[in-house]
Amino acid sequence: MDRHELAAFLRSRRERISPAEVGLPSGTRRRTPGLRREEVAQLAFISTEYYTRLEQARGPRPSREVLAGLVRALRLTDAERDHLHHLAGAPPIPSAGPPRAVRQSILDLLRRLPQAAAIVTSATTEVLAWNDLAAALMEDFSAVAPRDRNLARRAFLGPGGLGQRLYGVSDAEEFARNTAQRLRATAARYPDAPEISGLVGELLAGSEEFRQLWDAHDVAAEPTLRKTFQHPLVGPVTVNCDVLDIADRDQQLVIYTAEPGSSAEEALRLLAVVGTQRMDAPR
Repeated sequence: MDRHELAAFLRSRRERISPAEVGLPSGTRRRTPGLRREEVAQLAFISTEYYTRLEQARGPRPSREVLAGLVRALRLTDAERDHLHHLAGAPPIPSAGPPRAVRQSILDLLRRLPQAAAIVTSATTEVLAWNDLAAALMEDFSAVAPRDRNLARRAFLGPGGLGQRLYGVSDAEEFARNTAQRLRATAARYPDAPEISGLVGELLAGSEEFRQLWDAHDVAAEPTLRKTFQHPLVGPVTVNCDVLDIADRDQQLVIYTAEPGSSAEEALRLLAVVGTQRMDAPR
């Protein structure tokens, strides 16, 4: 435990938060910036005396419960949370599985890409978030259960042929190979995650193709820069495929864009208008 660094870090985080940010009245008689010590203690559910001793570098090593309260009270980021744990001599416990929560800024970004189809996938290839155009191009993810949004499960265990399971994409076999490689690397990062071991076990039991790919022990997936979707309404849609890593969440942002002036661009414009409704459905 580094008491002096811990004290300085707590003080710096406390002083940067305004009372309004945590629902407290600002008042007119504050002599210090940010929150008062007693306010942080109240928000963290600890005594003011104990918190004061921490800021004065003379407190005992805080428990993980106290640290969790301080993280919440001081609104620490994930990086700041980990730093707090290290300063307190209690390294953060590794995550039991890949994060599923998508940052609000990423969700906002999805909505700001009206001419591109975009999704966010987890380390287990589950589609966690999507914009309207992605739902129109691929499927209405909101209409299916979360387990059925998993692209690995869909690729290897879904009904029909591989291409049919994956929205008619031209690189279905390549996608399946890359997915197996990605899951192999994910399983190594989260060896104790039941979510991952359960998914891998399910795929091994249900797919001979996955078993063969898994037994190859490959982990270096090749990027796919271009692919074609066979859409039931607008036909083939050829798009550029860019994958951006969201490193702090172990997630990926996948963006599909059409070449300007191409027939694919016109198709995406039509899908943006049509949305997820089926034009061939009986009236």
